[in-house]
Amino acid sequence: MDIVLVAGLWLDGTAWDDVLPELEALGHRGVPITLPGQGDGATAATYDDQVAAVLAAVDAADGAPLVVGHSAACTLAWAAADRRPDAITGVALIGGFPATHETAYADFFEPEGDAVPFPGWEPFAGPDSDDMSPELKAEVAARTVPVPVGVTRGVVRWSDERRHGVPLTLVCPEFTPDQAREFIASGDVPELADATALELVDLDSGHWPMFTQPAALASLLDGATHR
Repeated sequence: MDIVLVAGLWLDGTAWDDVLPELEALGHRGVPITLPGQGDGATAATYDDQVAAVLAAVDAADGAPLVVGHSAACTLAWAAADRRPDAITGVALIGGFPATHETAYADFFEPEGDAVPFPGWEPFAGPDSDDMSPELKAEVAARTVPVPVGVTRGVVRWSDERRHGVPLTLVCPEFTPDQAREFIASGDVPELADATALELVDLDSGHWPMFTQPAALASLLDGATHR
């Protein structure tokens, strides 16, 4: 099965390099996306441009793909469920949640000029990055790309209620499934509260398991294709 892979802020398609052979060994073809404005050389991309890139990958897939979003890009993966509910096998979210209707996509950090650069590791100290060595942190930081403000401050809008029935797997890395259930029950994640086919799976890693646990992550994604 084709598995469309969408990394979070500051990362391009190469973030999945260690996951691709693991998926291939399990019988899948990974399709990593380098998002507009996030590694393709564009500097004026928008959130809608990134959604369009994900939908284009879904439309070009061989059969109905699984769409995987990491961190902020969980919203982009969920956009595939909203725009293509009958064309995908399901969605897997890694370490993040879809944004709420009519809120900003990822307005978490102050921009510098027209883009938001990687803020360094200090905001991610603790469970997010404890499993990363200093060498790995330096390597990942060197690969990051500033994200255009047109992306981070783009407004998310949901339109098709059928998205709530799409098979949805939430991979819980730096938080536990029980913590995720608390987030959902509290009303903080309305999109997941309304999901009718949600499964939560645990992964003992930090926020970037594609770098630290690629084989384990691939195994969970394989499981998501069989739902």
